[in-house]
Amino acid sequence: MTIYCTHLYRRWLLLLTLLLFTATLLRAQKVVQLDDRFNQHILSYNEIETFEDTSNMFHIQDVAATSFAHRFQTNNGFIPKNYHYKSTYWFRVRIANELQTRKSWIVEFYDQTIDNIHFYSPDKNGGYTVDVYGASYPFKERLFNHKNFTVKLDTGNKDAKVYYFSVRSQQPANIMVVLKPVSWFIQYGLKEYLLFGVFYGMIFVFCVYNFMMFLAVRQVQYIYYILYNISIGVFEMSSNGIAFQYLWPNAPAWNEIAFGIALYAATVFAMLFTRAFLQLKVRAPFLDKILVWLLVIRSVFFVFCLFNHQYFIYKFLDAVPLLIAFYAGCYVLHRGYYPARFFVAGYSFLLLGLIIRVLKTLASINLPFGPANFYSLNICFVMEMLFVSFAIGDRVRLMKKTTDLAQKRMIREMQVNQELKDNLNRELEKQVTDRTREVTEQADVIQQQNEDLLQANELLKQQAQEIARMNVMLAQDNQVLQVNIKKVNNARVLSAELDFPEFEKIYPDDLVCLQFLAELKNEKQFACRKCDNHTWNPGHLPHSRRCTKCAYEESATTGTIFQNAHIPLNKAFYMVYMVYATKGKISSHKLSDMLSIRQSTCWTYTSKVKKLMEDRKKELRNAGEKGWSKLVIE
Repeated sequence: MTIYCTHLYRRWLLLLTLLLFTATLLRAQKVVQLDDRFNQHILSYNEIETFEDTSNMFHIQDVAATSFAHRFQTNNGFIPKNYHYKSTYWFRVRIANELQTRKSWIVEFYDQTIDNIHFYSPDKNGGYTVDVYGASYPFKERLFNHKNFTVKLDTGNKDAKVYYFSVRSQQPANIMVVLKPVSWFIQYGLKEYLLFGVFYGMIFVFCVYNFMMFLAVRQVQYIYYILYNISIGVFEMSSNGIAFQYLWPNAPAWNEIAFGIALYAATVFAMLFTRAFLQLKVRAPFLDKILVWLLVIRSVFFVFCLFNHQYFIYKFLDAVPLLIAFYAGCYVLHRGYYPARFFVAGYSFLLLGLIIRVLKTLASINLPFGPANFYSLNICFVMEMLFVSFAIGDRVRLMKKTTDLAQKRMIREMQVNQELKDNLNRELEKQVTDRTREVTEQADVIQQQNEDLLQANELLKQQAQEIARMNVMLAQDNQVLQVNIKKVNNARVLSAELDFPEFEKIYPDDLVCLQFLAELKNEKQFACRKCDNHTWNPGHLPHSRRCTKCAYEESATTGTIFQNAHIPLNKAFYMVYMVYATKGKISSHKLSDMLSIRQSTCWTYTSKVKKLMEDRKKELRNAGEKGWSKLVIE
């Protein structure tokens, strides 16, 4: 009985051992074979095992021990990620060379933002050699002069080797580890750098294009878009390691904050460009106020991030201004502003790229690896720049179309006036012809009645004198009528709000404006600015006054707010008139659009007029129709 129990116990023990061995085989980590037939191999799923060290206390001797092996867990996703930024993540891979490769192989890490990587390779003595890389170390310490981190593998024998590497980073990182032959690494790297050159070259081209547009139309939104493109370029260079390689290779501390600064600048200039391009202050004031508040909030958060760099990792917060800008474009497009259609299309691509980047960062989905995925945001940036450039060109075409329509209307009005003049001349000619025919028909009667003709001649002489007198009176009345029309027009200017074409009919050129200024100045006694003499003669310039004592010549604009003006006087007059007529409520942006003058110039004039209105408030209170003219003389 005892022998039977012993035999039964051995059989159960053997069965249990077999089950444990089978379970171990089923759970065993997959060994990766080096194969010269393939250019690269991405370590994923059960090819890589991971362990999270929340205490940051373990060393290679601890994690490589046999008793520690059960703590490593098989990776469930395609690419491992560091979900907790305060932990150290350990990874284990098994690589064998049973096929006896003839190439040199390396291990390449694709995420250039990882702060610290310690790669442990087994040596001949049973220990491990360590290679240290990361964004927190100077660039010159890398094996290859390349943006990615690389470690050379030992392919001296075909036995499977266990490699360990630890990763610690203060921002989200994708632990994408790829095995590559050195020959393919060089070939792929050259192609990748060529693509980067094309990408940053396109950014440069877009910047030059918008700078030329700025020189042509002098509108500030083009400067905003240039700065936005530059910020996007710096952000991408910071994210993919190009900036670390070429801009600050000896200052790794910049890697921690450079992307955050560039992203803040891109967000700010994108919002400023959106406000200016879509004219939100006029077309959607509510959305304009929202963008202004977002600018303030984003700036405050940026200052906070400068004191605590860990908050730079919340890059997805910049999706909020992007969504508001996208909605503003849709709203303005719905209201009939057609240049916004390309703006909406461009921001749609940008929104798509941002969504893909956020999903990859937060690990919400496992996106398959490939160029379209890896460079998705770069592609979307290029498409966004392309469509926004179309939108800028479309806006310029719209401005040109508006100008052409205004010119056509002006030409049409001139044609109508010419037609009226021709009709009047034809009517006068017809009347003269009819009168001539009547005189001819009466010639025979006149010949037969000589006495009547003599009397008629005397009567005609008297009538001729009367007609001459009436013509003189008509000429005088016509002159008075022209003066009255001018006074009525001036009165209308001073009592109603006119648009610039109507205003321009009253003050068509600088000569009329200078005459108006001279008349205003002549209402007061002349006093020479040099010698205080009170007598003057006409000067060489139109409507200027020349001192009879010292020969100092004073122009019509001297002593007025238009002195040293570099814009047409009738436009400057119109700005003073509109500020006075609207009681200072009209904006410099609106005047800039109405007069095709830079907004900064309009702001300077409106500010000066508003100050004069405030200083002369009591004088203007009962000024009546001559109110705006009291603002001209300083």
